[in-house]
Amino acid sequence: MKKYLPYIILFFITIQEFHSQENGDGVVALNLPVRNSLKFNRYVINPTFSFVREQNKYISFSNKREWVEFDDAPQTYLLSYSGRFNENMGVGIGLFQQNYGVLTTFGGLLNFAYNVILDSDQNLTFGANVGVYKSGIDEGNLVTNFPDPSLQNIPSNTLITINPGINYGTEFFDFGLAINNLALYNLKSSKLIEENPEQSIQGHIMYTGYIDSRGFFDESKFSGLVRSEFKKDETIISGIMMLTIPKGIWAQAGYNSLYGVSAGVGLNITSQIALEYNYEKAIGDLSNFGNSHEFTLAYKFKNRYRYSYSGDDDEEALIIYNKKPKRSVATKKPVSRPSTNTDVKNNDIADNQADAEEQAKLAAENKAKEEDEAKALAEEQARLAEETKAKEAAEAKRLADEENKALVEEQTRLQAEKQARLVAADLKAKEADEAKAKELAKEKARLEAEEQLRLAAEIKAKEEAEAKRLAEEAKAKADLEEKERLEAEQKVDTVKLDGLIIPVANDRDAIALESLAKLTENSKIEQEGLLKRLGEAVDNKQKDLDDLKEENDLSEQGIYKQPKPFKSVSAENALLESLKSEVDDVIESQNDKISQLEDLYNKRLESVPNKEDEVNAYYLKAIEDLKSEQQEALQAKKDLISALDDIKVAIDFERKRRIKRAAYDNEEVRYTKDKAALKVIKENTPISSVPLEVDDFDFGEVGGSNIQIVKDIKNVESGYYLVLAVHSDVSKRDDFLTKAVSAGQGDVNFFYDVNTSKYFIYYMKFDDVQSAKSAIDAKGNQPYNSKMSIVKIEN
Repeated sequence: MKKYLPYIILFFITIQEFHSQENGDGVVALNLPVRNSLKFNRYVINPTFSFVREQNKYISFSNKREWVEFDDAPQTYLLSYSGRFNENMGVGIGLFQQNYGVLTTFGGLLNFAYNVILDSDQNLTFGANVGVYKSGIDEGNLVTNFPDPSLQNIPSNTLITINPGINYGTEFFDFGLAINNLALYNLKSSKLIEENPEQSIQGHIMYTGYIDSRGFFDESKFSGLVRSEFKKDETIISGIMMLTIPKGIWAQAGYNSLYGVSAGVGLNITSQIALEYNYEKAIGDLSNFGNSHEFTLAYKFKNRYRYSYSGDDDEEALIIYNKKPKRSVATKKPVSRPSTNTDVKNNDIADNQADAEEQAKLAAENKAKEEDEAKALAEEQARLAEETKAKEAAEAKRLADEENKALVEEQTRLQAEKQARLVAADLKAKEADEAKAKELAKEKARLEAEEQLRLAAEIKAKEEAEAKRLAEEAKAKADLEEKERLEAEQKVDTVKLDGLIIPVANDRDAIALESLAKLTENSKIEQEGLLKRLGEAVDNKQKDLDDLKEENDLSEQGIYKQPKPFKSVSAENALLESLKSEVDDVIESQNDKISQLEDLYNKRLESVPNKEDEVNAYYLKAIEDLKSEQQEALQAKKDLISALDDIKVAIDFERKRRIKRAAYDNEEVRYTKDKAALKVIKENTPISSVPLEVDDFDFGEVGGSNIQIVKDIKNVESGYYLVLAVHSDVSKRDDFLTKAVSAGQGDVNFFYDVNTSKYFIYYMKFDDVQSAKSAIDAKGNQPYNSKMSIVKIEN
């Protein structure tokens, strides 16, 4: 040991400097190595853990030896009394000593945790650890043959530290924060310690659940904790999980990014005495220091209460069971038979008399013992009978309460069914009327559509007849012209066609060009006529859109305008599609004629290659003009179709706008029916004889702490409303109203928002927000207003 002393001192001074200020004054930050157990001393991890997920109070003694490869390795002793003291409070107190070779730290730790219940399964816990300790040189452990100024200059300090924490708990999860060494005060120097390297912010997530299975692991509890500790120069990540089996044994395993991996087991020796062992293996830079061992002996106090925010963790003893004392039965001593020898007879009589007296004494003792046992048994039986009687009375009361509750629920159900039947009958009648009206409208639309189709067919037939007539006239005219041309076969002359002077030649190609040019001119005239008709159809559609938009705008201003006569949209669309098809056909036909004309021109160039020829020059220019006009026609058709598509989209929008407006106008009918339903509920719902709970109410989509704004609510004044629940379904609305009235709230009311199709249930209204907030703060603990929020109506 002595030959390694300089190295050990250097090692521990290095550790001490790691925990000290840079000025080397010997100040040590509080850092208890409690990190490997989720069973005992949890309040050291986070000050709220003396309360969180805890049912009992413990006295425990722990000893941890770190890095045992070295002599005089760091040791920590911790004696604690901590746990749950009532429904909302946890307390802990501990005494500790840490030895780092020649350095030592001794002090105490005081813990307090207080819980606030937010909801049935939501808790907010505040806690703090206050540590008072003294650090310095352990002169009794100092062995040196020469004075060492480096040790003599290390002063002794008394320090106070504060570690606050907070935890938010749900049914299975806990989320929390803690600040380690938030403030460290040196009583010797009367100063706060700055630049504390052990000051850190710690966050955690913990899960606690139970295994539902059969056999050995049934009702076993699983706990898992993940922590992150953020220091100035490093971040430490750690996690630990524990499985507790009700038979009285538990196992745990963990990882710490600085200290390494750990594993541990524990068992209940009796129902109140437990033993735990944890093993930690260093990794990384600390792997050469060796492993660590931690032992804990604990005593659990019997708890007469079952607190909320924790499970019923009934654990058995694994080694020594609690057994009831067995009743003892006295045995009789055997009596000797008398001898036939006369000399021995007197002695036998004396012995028999002594035996009889001894037997009588034993019998009296056994009788007294039996009487005591019988009395104790009778008292136990009487106590059990009283307990049985009390349980039977409680069960009878519970059954009676359930019967009363069932009776009230049955009455409420019957009333609700009656009301539902009335509402259903009303809705059925209304639906029948609406169905009849829809059927009539459908039949009317069908007849009008058929009429429109008949008219469209007649118009198309007339157009086809007219087109046929024009074609026949054009053919007759062409035949006549062909005849005249042939008669003047050798004559060079000119013919006037539609304002143009077409030169005449007697060659076959020129004759074909002239004939095809006349047909192309006629096709162009037909194409222009169809495009004109398509433009007129687009103008009519635009007029319909303008009229519909004007009608909607005036309706929103409260001005009624007589709607236009009914027009069959399907028939109108059919005519449009037919017209578009005809335009496509004539354009395609004209394109073919222009191509044929160009082919004939190119063929004549082969026989009459002179482009300056009068016929060639004329048809070259005619072809170029026709192509240009055809491009304009194609663009005109494209623009008309695009305009028609835009008008169609706009008409669909305006129609939906008109339908929405019509639905809005029908709100007066809805309002009358809603008020009638509310009146029926208030007049036919009795006060419940059994107090209702929060879980009995369905609050729907009720808002949070922010103020919701709704606009344009008819029949309701502007202001701030205290809303209890929000429902889209009428049956859920009526169910909430019925339960609120049965709970004693006779002023309950509601309004309907047509924009969201939701019912807002309320019972108080204010003109300013401050009054509304004050009313929420003073709302009390009625079950129907547990999720109350503020909704502002702006009309």
